[in-house]
Amino acid sequence: MSVQTPPRLLDLAGTSLLRDEDSAVSALEYLPTELFPPLFMEAFQGRRIETLKAMVHAWPFVRLPLGGLIDMPHVGPLQAVLEALDVLLAQKVRSRRCKLRVLDLRDTGQNFWRMWSGASIHGCSSSRRAPVAEHTSRTQQHLAPLKVFIDICLKKRTLDNFLTYLFWWVEQRKDSIHLCCKKLKIFAMPMENIMKVLSMVQLDCIQEVQVNCVWHLSTLATFAPLLGEMSNLQSLILSPIVVSAFEEQQQKQHVVQFTSQFPRLDHLQDLHLESPSFLEGCLDQMLRCLKTPLDNLSITNCQLTESDLTHLSQCPNICQLKGLDLSGVTLTDFSPELLQVLLEQVAATLQELNLEQCGIGDFQLESILPALSHCFQLRTFSLCGNLLSKTIMEKLLSHTAGLPHLSDEFYPAPRESYSPHGALHLGRLAQLRDGLIEIMRDLGRPRAIWLSSSPCPHWSNKTFYQEEPFLYLCYTSG
Repeated sequence: MSVQTPPRLLDLAGTSLLRDEDSAVSALEYLPTELFPPLFMEAFQGRRIETLKAMVHAWPFVRLPLGGLIDMPHVGPLQAVLEALDVLLAQKVRSRRCKLRVLDLRDTGQNFWRMWSGASIHGCSSSRRAPVAEHTSRTQQHLAPLKVFIDICLKKRTLDNFLTYLFWWVEQRKDSIHLCCKKLKIFAMPMENIMKVLSMVQLDCIQEVQVNCVWHLSTLATFAPLLGEMSNLQSLILSPIVVSAFEEQQQKQHVVQFTSQFPRLDHLQDLHLESPSFLEGCLDQMLRCLKTPLDNLSITNCQLTESDLTHLSQCPNICQLKGLDLSGVTLTDFSPELLQVLLEQVAATLQELNLEQCGIGDFQLESILPALSHCFQLRTFSLCGNLLSKTIMEKLLSHTAGLPHLSDEFYPAPRESYSPHGALHLGRLAQLRDGLIEIMRDLGRPRAIWLSSSPCPHWSNKTFYQEEPFLYLCYTSG
């Protein structure tokens, strides 16, 4: 027979108070702070609009994390809160209880509601609550604009009802509202509409920009001035940029419009460029505009010139890289010393290295093994999609055996695993695997390795350490 946990006195008090909405509203000025969050949740879920509005007027915390209460924001409850904020913003003198300066519509407030509702296993000590109920003078409350935080994801060609209503509300109150967005994702929307949306956002609040749709180079050039105003940007991820035939005459101008914004990005740490064909032969234009050292650099699935790779290996702002991804960049025709110099530049800090499908052969790999063996912070390394012999793989295992943090290794099936016609022979692969396991056993360090006939199968799927060396075979049939 299960024993149900009895309701807390705090919950019973809130439920009792909400039975009479008029009494609840009149009692807010004297209500204990501990009752506000659970009572707000009850009113929100029960759609008690008048109580909800009154609670906003007397909210005793600096932040109202409304996004933590709703999976998908709806116009109804949001409208009630915004209407209450209208009244609050118009007041010359506010309630003595009200400390509200931030409306947070991001899905980041669950811990706040759990803590005050008793759901947190850590309980709610007064010391944990103290930082939430910050004190601000009435003069400061009146002068400082209300900050509204939201993560913007533009998935369609037009805005949904929620964003349409919110942006309309913000536009009417530009002087008293600061709309702050830290994460901006663009999947599909005309540039004209994107610019209208961003005209209402404090661009210097944006920290992450992710473009998940194919843009023309001219579109990127149009977006570039907005990018330059994002002075606190930390992460920029761009999907493939297409250079059409009619853009070729203006390509140099468009590239300059894009790269010239980088000197304004003082906090950029992560830069990910998927298929940036427009940078071929002019990568140095972007690299020399970087203001601060990067943590992660990804330039993938494109052609680079030897000059590009030279500039990359000499760039002072890549010397602290933790992650380097050059997958899909053909390195066959370059002097292997360039890649060696690049690895020497980042050896002290590099944690993730992806060289999948780079056309690397035995000669290129052997040239970089000494530099690779000095990457003592390396945790993840992938060479999948390259054609390597069993002999060079044995050397690779020997050189990487001294890397203490290396835990995820993704290597191609040895060249000897294939028939002259390119078909994978599973029997040969199994024999070669057994031979490599013996090599690892002799090296005396337990390791877990992916051995694959295709590009890296699971960057994020970690294998477990074994007491004995272990090679996991992953291959594609047909």
